[in-house]
Amino acid sequence: MDPVLRQFRDQVLYLKHNLNAAAIGSLRGTADSIQANIQRLVEQMNRSIAEADRFIQAL
Repeated sequence: MDPVLRQFRDQVLYLKHNLNAAAIGSLRGTADSIQANIQRLVEQMNRSIAEADRFIQAL
């Protein structure tokens, strides 16, 4: 029984690793999209800060 269970555990571990790799790979596109959105947000914030600074200087 032990050899069968050991082989079964090895197969389960193999599947877990493959599924985790596939899950991480599928998140790559999502991570890239989030990074792009963050970059756009930072750029918009910097433009807003610059505009606020110009407004304050004009007073």
